Amino acid sequence: MSFWHTLPKPIIVLAPMADVTDASFRRMIAKYSRHTRKDGTQGGPDVMWTEFVSADGLVRAPEEGKKKLMADLQYSDEERPIVAQLFSSNPEHMEQASALCRELGFDGIDINMGCPDRSIEKQGCGSAMIKTPDKAREIIRAAKRGAQGIPVSVKTRIGYLKNELSTWLPALLSENPAVITIHARTRKEMSKVPARWEHVAEAVALRNEIQNEEWQKEHPDEERTLIFGNGDVTSLDDAYRKAEETGADGVMLGRAIFGNPWLFNPKKSRDGRITSYPIEHVSLAEQLQVLVEHARLFEEILPHKNFALMKKHFKSYVHDFDGARELRAMLMEVENSDGLEVVVNRFLKEGIHT
Repeated sequence: MSFWHTLPKPIIVLAPMADVTDASFRRMIAKYSRHTRKDGTQGGPDVMWTEFVSADGLVRAPEEGKKKLMADLQYSDEERPIVAQLFSSNPEHMEQASALCRELGFDGIDINMGCPDRSIEKQGCGSAMIKTPDKAREIIRAAKRGAQGIPVSVKTRIGYLKNELSTWLPALLSENPAVITIHARTRKEMSKVPARWEHVAEAVALRNEIQNEEWQKEHPDEERTLIFGNGDVTSLDDAYRKAEETGADGVMLGRAIFGNPWLFNPKKSRDGRITSYPIEHVSLAEQLQVLVEHARLFEEILPHKNFALMKKHFKSYVHDFDGARELRAMLMEVENSDGLEVVVNRFLKEGIHT
């Protein structure tokens, strides 16, 4: 049994987002969302993903390039269970990269078949995989060969130009990945329209139809593929609601985590179910000091990355209070965490905010 099938449902996980959910931010989430799960382990999200990493690069890049990619695969035990997300349209490279991730101790491997970035699609990867289902199946098989027993999952979309779940999902299910996460939009829609969670329910129904009781009898040693939904999930409460409405086995939260490493920090509601931890329960001073801590950790463990990448977090941490706009403007001028701390401390000391 893979670790996926030991987690209580609905399984609530952190989305992989390039240059956002890097090792520094994941450690912040693990620290500030820490709680005791039902199985006794400590954690925030039930599962975390790395940023997506090029399997081709891990195999073929020169030493310096490979070193940077390997830095994107660093993680701490506090982040477990941790899944490495890879992309490639080359089966041999996917197999080798999956074997590497297994050797690095990852709990699972995920294949990105949903990224709409044109540079990724030009490689036949990401959302482009939706147009080549036979190649997608080959890539899943290659990942499984390299993984040698640790679970392989897929993150994708409902279709390329239109909803294609009726043909795309069965192709993926034929390889029985451990999990298929459905971003409830097409590639064409990007994130420009609201996520349509009725298509997550459609995916669950298709899974139930294909991997039915007869299928389970014919595959006694295999576990049914779990279906997760993704897109426009605003909180843990919203995640639970969407899981209940669609029948999804799990829900992936993405943009809701921006500026809020406390997102997965639960409190118990009256019925005992874990609910969200509102950001208003955290003081402004704590929010800003955590931003500084985040920036320092970014510099410490990701020295190969430009500090400018941290600035996409500034607007998320700094908003909806008196002086926020002015503070953001000042923060955009800083060049490192030392400068950030000086500006934050001055702001807090002068008491411009309410």
